[in-house]
Amino acid sequence: MRAAAIRGAGALAATAVLAVAASACSAPAEGGSGIAGAGDSAVVGIAYEPDTLSPLLGYGKDGNAKVYDGLLTHDADMKLKPALAAELPKKSADGLTYTFKLRDGVEFSDGKPFTAKDVVYTYETILDEKTNNAYKSELDALKSVEAKGDDEVVFTLKYPYAPFAERTVQAIAPEHIGAEQDVNTGDLTTKPVGTGPYTLVKWSKGEKLTFKANPRYWGGEPKVKNFTMAVIKDDDVRATRLRSGDLDGAILPPNLAETFKNDSGRKTYEATSFDYRVVTLPTGNKVAGDTDIRRALDVAVDRKAMVDAILDGAGKEAYGPVPTDSEWFTKGTERAHDLKRAEKILDEAGWKKGSDGIREKDGVRASFPLWYVSGDKLRQDHALAYASDAKKAGVEIKVQAGTWEVIQPRMDRDAVLAGGGAPADPDFDQYAMLHSKFVGGNDFNNMGDYDNPAVDKALKEGRTTDDAAGRKAAYDTVQRELVKDPGYTFLTHIDHVYVVNDTFGQLSTQVEPHDHGFATGPWWNVEDWQPKK
Repeated sequence: MRAAAIRGAGALAATAVLAVAASACSAPAEGGSGIAGAGDSAVVGIAYEPDTLSPLLGYGKDGNAKVYDGLLTHDADMKLKPALAAELPKKSADGLTYTFKLRDGVEFSDGKPFTAKDVVYTYETILDEKTNNAYKSELDALKSVEAKGDDEVVFTLKYPYAPFAERTVQAIAPEHIGAEQDVNTGDLTTKPVGTGPYTLVKWSKGEKLTFKANPRYWGGEPKVKNFTMAVIKDDDVRATRLRSGDLDGAILPPNLAETFKNDSGRKTYEATSFDYRVVTLPTGNKVAGDTDIRRALDVAVDRKAMVDAILDGAGKEAYGPVPTDSEWFTKGTERAHDLKRAEKILDEAGWKKGSDGIREKDGVRASFPLWYVSGDKLRQDHALAYASDAKKAGVEIKVQAGTWEVIQPRMDRDAVLAGGGAPADPDFDQYAMLHSKFVGGNDFNNMGDYDNPAVDKALKEGRTTDDAAGRKAAYDTVQRELVKDPGYTFLTHIDHVYVVNDTFGQLSTQVEPHDHGFATGPWWNVEDWQPKK
């Protein structure tokens, strides 16, 4: 659950849903954008849009940013490979120095050359205290970054940090533009200039982002010349627009994707992911913050039923941020659905059932609100199922929908059906989600204000060592502590499902993070697509 990544984006109110539905009548093409069905164009439906297009503020921090490149990128199997770097970095024996040779002849889309100075500028600006980048803690290990001429960059770390190379998928911004404007409000936030395969034509916020192929791209100009991402936050509306031919592809909940299974002109792609759905249990709520309530809810919830009924089997039960099939998962931390055990925990803790079946202790009714983002059917279904399971144990959960503008001010006292997940390394997801240094921020880091000294210690050990066995032991400790002291109720890990017109040959997907549909999905490598003749 990384900063803004856990929230996804704002949601639609009822009137906005109608407005988006109405917009389906007009083609999303504009100013060189794609038209659905055209051989050299693609229009895809996504659920969320970024808050900014500036790498200095967090855009492209996990790579695959379309307009930008990082020093490294991921292949189809999520292995690191060179991008703006000419080769993988040379790492010193003590794990404190990473040296990158840069690719020759790379230009930004405005024709200016890319050099080592742009790399230094990007990382130093992100870490500048005046920069409003919510992800600074992800670069905590970085001590300095230095240019050696135009074609070499040296990163020096404060401590050995095993996954540091993964941090160099960070999109690189142009110094010649960024340094001339306010980092937090300048044009780079909405008018990006990068080295990537596409350039932005227009960003109509809340509606679409339109791109065109970058003829200066060092990897060769893409065959798909026009690429449009239509922002459609409501799942049902997205499916309708795909069915009508307004879209070439879309991310859909499994049950809606199932309605396309007999469509010979479209293909369905399932991407495994680290994406989880989780209920935050804020410490500031007398009920949700009670350890015994949390422990009881952790076993009262029927995760398998959620996977079967809500995800149509496209996912797995979640017991923490790490999926059960990951090498980082700690065996033995699975929690079986056990309503009797949940009731016993609450009985022994003094939470007694009232005449209406809802428990009470010391005059406090076992009741709290649970918010989900309007228009997100998966979150709605998870929230309702969670509330139903809780009620059987005697805990009343009042499910409510709202936009993030409504939800965020309440996060310190109300539960939220949230999401998160990062496949690259356990530190990427767990540190910002669980460490007590983020308590009280009322932002998307540590949403529930979770505070566990043993977890803090293990998280620090996990990120400050290069030793594989030591790191595994640290994250084993985190997962075992979440069994004893669950500040969140993890529900499911979700396989992302996409339906795409069979126009571009056989496509592929990667193992995906929580952020999905924009930089991931079958269009993760749209620059390599080959339209069928």
